[in-house]
Amino acid sequence: MQLLQCLSPGSASISPRFLANKRNAVAGGTRGVGGGGPGRDGGKAPRDLRRAGFLGAAVAPPLVAALVALSPLCLAPVSLCQTADIQRGAVLFHRACIGCHDAGGNIIQPGATLFMKDLQRNGVDTEEEIYRVTYFGKGRMPGFGENCTPRGQCTFGSRLQEEEIRELAKFVKLQADQGWPKVEIGED
Repeated sequence: MQLLQCLSPGSASISPRFLANKRNAVAGGTRGVGGGGPGRDGGKAPRDLRRAGFLGAAVAPPLVAALVALSPLCLAPVSLCQTADIQRGAVLFHRACIGCHDAGGNIIQPGATLFMKDLQRNGVDTEEEIYRVTYFGKGRMPGFGENCTPRGQCTFGSRLQEEEIRELAKFVKLQADQGWPKVEIGED
């Protein structure tokens, strides 16, 4: 019966003998008429089964289905909308943070990386805390918020809008949770 599922719906021209040969081969060989022993072909698979195409036709559809089901494209943990958010976060990160935090590291303070173990140790392991530190700064890290104070703690470069900092915090948290996988930045 499993062989019937592999056949295309329009294959009505298959003879009953053809199907019987396939069924017998799957069940363990052919049987002679009335004897219960091997058929006239000495226990070999029917000629139809010995053709190279039959094995491919019987095995290929389930194999392809398994490959598609297990492919990374089908297992993507994010939706298309989340992918766009990740890309925006990656662009912001590349613009404002990569100078010190390339690939989640920290070239100025090695103990203050953006990897989860360091974020947890430093009490900055939630999106809210990442947002706060990015907005107002902390230690050697300057703040990037529009209303960042005190002035000496804030960046001398361009400031980020509140929504940009939220996207950046979301991106950093997601990357930290995943161990900082490489994200390709699309061209603008």
